Amino acid sequence: MKIKEEFTLRDVCGEKVIIAEGLRNLNFSKLINLNESAAYIWTSLQEKDDFTAETVADLLCEEYEVDHATALADAQKLLAEWQEQGLVG
Repeated sequence: MKIKEEFTLRDVCGEKVIIAEGLRNLNFSKLINLNESAAYIWTSLQEKDDFTAETVADLLCEEYEVDHATALADAQKLLAEWQEQGLVG
């Protein structure tokens, strides 16, 4: 899985949001608001060529005090939401 290049994380009035850039996304009129941990994950994944839910779980365990099973369940849910929104593929 990979973050699609046309989506960018921005700071808008103190909120972290994902916006679409470029002509291919004229129909994408949403701002997707991310909480602190989701913004951390997004930023960390932008540096990777490929990732899985396991990769995201490892990031969560490194940054936060969470057990691996909980981190993996949260990672799978987050990535499923991002796939549904078309942010990753």
